[in-house]
Amino acid sequence: MPSLPHGATESPLWTRAFILTTLSNLFLFTSFQMLIPTLPIYVERNGGDELAVGLVIGIFTVSALLARPFAGKALDTLGRRKVMVIGLIIFILSMAGYYWVTTIFLILSLRVIHGVGWGITTTTFGTVISDIIPPERRGEGMGYYGLSSTLAMALAPLFGIWLMEKSGFGWLFFLCTLLAIFSFLISQTIHYPDVPASAPVEENKQRSKLDDLLEKKALFPSFLAMMLGVTYGGIVTFITLFGQEAGIVNVGWFFLANALMVMLVRPIAGKLFDRRGHVWILLPGAFFTIAGLLLLSYSSSVPSLIFASLFYGIGFGAIQPTLQAWTINRVAVNRRGAANGTFFSGFDLGIGAGAMALGFVAKSASYAAMYRVSIIFIVLYLITYIFYLLKQKKQ
Repeated sequence: MPSLPHGATESPLWTRAFILTTLSNLFLFTSFQMLIPTLPIYVERNGGDELAVGLVIGIFTVSALLARPFAGKALDTLGRRKVMVIGLIIFILSMAGYYWVTTIFLILSLRVIHGVGWGITTTTFGTVISDIIPPERRGEGMGYYGLSSTLAMALAPLFGIWLMEKSGFGWLFFLCTLLAIFSFLISQTIHYPDVPASAPVEENKQRSKLDDLLEKKALFPSFLAMMLGVTYGGIVTFITLFGQEAGIVNVGWFFLANALMVMLVRPIAGKLFDRRGHVWILLPGAFFTIAGLLLLSYSSSVPSLIFASLFYGIGFGAIQPTLQAWTINRVAVNRRGAANGTFFSGFDLGIGAGAMALGFVAKSASYAAMYRVSIIFIVLYLITYIFYLLKQKKQ
């Protein structure tokens, strides 16, 4: 990517809208991340096995996946604010509902609704921040914005486990709901930039209804995100149970160390993307991810778990925001909603497929073997991406 001309000044990044959107996203992700290590325990205590845990995570992800394309279409037609309100209200109500569900069937039913709210809100936040960040600083801006979700990933799982053990699931669900309400209140103070409501008539005539929901130019980065999502799904779904299998006392340290490394990597990767392009990040990031998964599968203590999380954090922290920024750069302004919907759908599909497919591997073998198997998907990511680069070079 070309650098700024000599004497030119960069557009401001840390505007009021950028800060408020990032803060609102922080509260949303904190609410969500507190359930990551605790919900599998809640499912087990209510009679669920490994397959039930995988289904609880998987069905949530699938419902979010199905909601995202429609959310993207609505963002490009109805506008950002209306969709944000709808998504956050659904998210808040479903989060509050956990207090009353105590059977696997009811949990699964609620997870469908919760997934819809999550799919709408995260697609909306991704689109709004894409509108706010100056184009020439998109990689950097996405990196800093992503720190809000990373900070939540660092602190919320540890706090969620502590609150669950100290006060029980009732207080855990109450606080998660309260944080989601804070996210909603802040989101209503954001000034949403004006963007074109729809594409020109000629372009609309050439697009099918499926094209309205999915952005073709976003499909390739979304496929790479899906491969990464499979490995992430295996981690967030089963890391707590893996810790029990390996005899590791508190796997919350994985989330903390991983998130801290992601926080360090994101701004660096973002600036590198703006200046040199995606190839400088997506290739080395894959090798760090592979190393992290391999080290994780052999972890048997907190220090070895932390060591594995550092490598995975570098890979994930570099790849995920780079793929999202690359996706936005490939599409027109009035297709950002559809592009974000497509991107997050790919990532969600990977998480859901990873939770369910890797759950079968864990059930038939072990959680350690499951993480080694998940490396196959990053190898597929590498092969596909290298093939893409060679094709682009020929063209």
